[in-house]
Amino acid sequence: MLKNIAKLIDVKSIVTLILTAVFAVLSLKGQISAEQFQTVFTVVISFYFGTQYQKNKEENSDEK
Repeated sequence: MLKNIAKLIDVKSIVTLILTAVFAVLSLKGQISAEQFQTVFTVVISFYFGTQYQKNKEENSDEK
């Protein structure tokens, strides 16, 4: 359980959550368009899940 919480607190997760929140607020205020929000959100989420995938892949290869 603590290990899962620690994973949520790593830098990549924090950055991803903050960027998502910031761009969501900017989009709701009308300071950026929905298209800009979608582009930024896609890049941020792709980066996050890409690094998570690579991390899991490396951990699984170390176990073998």
